[in-house]
Amino acid sequence: MIGEPVAEEERAKETEPTDESIDACKAVSKLDELRKALEEERSKTEDYLNRLRYLQADFDNYKKRVDRDMLELVKYGNERLIVKLLDTVDDLERAVISCREAKDKEALLKGVEIVLKELKETLRKEGLEEIDAVGDTFDPNLHDAVDKIETNDYPTNTIVEEIRKGYLLNGKLIRPSMVKVALNPLNKE
Repeated sequence: MIGEPVAEEERAKETEPTDESIDACKAVSKLDELRKALEEERSKTEDYLNRLRYLQADFDNYKKRVDRDMLELVKYGNERLIVKLLDTVDDLERAVISCREAKDKEALLKGVEIVLKELKETLRKEGLEEIDAVGDTFDPNLHDAVDKIETNDYPTNTIVEEIRKGYLLNGKLIRPSMVKVALNPLNKE
């Protein structure tokens, strides 16, 4: 059995790790770690992608809801003003009926003036403002000159007559005043 100790010695050498086998084990171990890390990152990526899909769906629903709300706002945005004007419409209808039956035109005129005053007040409360024009200097941002009148009574570019009232709505011009402007023949510019 002399040969047996040599065989055990060789077996011991075979089972004894070499530098190459240690490096290979480390590489396999590192590869396993990298695979595990890659799977974790794939899982995170899938989670992020799902979250993104949910957010996209939520955003699309939000956009649809906002569009629907905007359509409703445009469709019924004037409702509050119209409800306020219905009383004036009723008053005008009564005035028309009264006009057909009335002998006293002065009373009818007074009633229509009251309705007009009520209508103007309602519009004023909604932000409508008349542009005062006559006697002011012509401003192309507020007035639309439709004629020039030669006169010595007013300085040049003074508004002498208003053909149609102009209006501002909450400070924004919605209709310019149509006016006639003085042109002083002695001071033509």
